Amino acid sequence: MVRDILSGVANIAILVFAVTSMLSVGLAHSVKQVLGPLRDLWALVRALLANFLLVPLLAIGILRLWPLDRPLEAGLILVAMSAGAPFLIKLAEVARSEVALSATLLVLLLPATVVYAPFAVPLVLPEAEVSAGGLAAPLFLTMLLPLGAGLLVNTRWRAPAQRWAPVIRNISTVTLVVIVLTTTLADIPAIVTMFVEGAIVPALLVIAGAFVIGYLLGGSNRTARTVLGLGTSQRNIAAATVMATQGFADKDAVVMVIVTSLAGFALLFPVAAVLRKRESTLAARGGQRQSRSVKTG
Repeated sequence: MVRDILSGVANIAILVFAVTSMLSVGLAHSVKQVLGPLRDLWALVRALLANFLLVPLLAIGILRLWPLDRPLEAGLILVAMSAGAPFLIKLAEVARSEVALSATLLVLLLPATVVYAPFAVPLVLPEAEVSAGGLAAPLFLTMLLPLGAGLLVNTRWRAPAQRWAPVIRNISTVTLVVIVLTTTLADIPAIVTMFVEGAIVPALLVIAGAFVIGYLLGGSNRTARTVLGLGTSQRNIAAATVMATQGFADKDAVVMVIVTSLAGFALLFPVAAVLRKRESTLAARGGQRQSRSVKTG
């Protein structure tokens, strides 16, 4: 009974978080800021390569070395094949990176996941049935539509949009805390089991490896490396959950998706904090060098 209540609260919080995160980005940024980077075709290719080829291959390779029960393997593979998570917005904020660029990445990865997953998942998991429509509807309604609405409001009513953006962003922060707490409390037995059986290790390895892949493919720009690193490692748990629910009768596949999402929170938010600290240090050094140059001149 309690678990059902917590799960229900978590599901509502996830919906509110996705909508408010994307809406706040649209309210705070222009269409050019969000969609402009899509003109860099080589950057798009690198992002797609990282998220839809290298990360799935990484997951399959890790599971060869650390095999799990089939439903658990299926859950982790589904996570690895699902890209474009709204949590990237919050990670970019924590890292003090370019939030607009993280929204650009989501605009690329979300539709790509909808097109890619129904074709790719059955090749790796023949027992799974994945519906493109079942994936597209929730991703469009909770993420792309709020982003578009925010951009429209920002374009036509800029002053009110700028006032409301911080409020909406704070709501998304509160709902993120609710998600972590309720999901953890609802699935404590499953989490403990995963730790005892060592199933959490492949999940952590996939997340860490995905960050390295994205960071290395981010190019020469430090901000782009940070965003692609965080965006590649933060997988789309909503899409993975939909596919696990649709394609597998065994609930362990869904449990693995949930546990992997919690592992992602535990790993990536500290990583984002470290990146923020490094960014602050580099900025301070740059300011000191500029000050010395001015004095010398």
